[in-house]
Amino acid sequence: MIAYLKTWAALHTDKRGVTALEYGLIAAAIIVAISATVFTLGGDLNTQFSSISTKL
Repeated sequence: MIAYLKTWAALHTDKRGVTALEYGLIAAAIIVAISATVFTLGGDLNTQFSSISTKL
């Protein structure tokens, strides 16, 4: 029982999992922002590059 309490106390004060979760959420938010930007501007960029390609 004492070993269980010591283990629980050690896990309770360990903040590494919380930090990893925060970094994961930040990375997910960045990925969503990049994906939304590419999806929104993708068609416009494709049109621009096609126009430049035909002019060359």
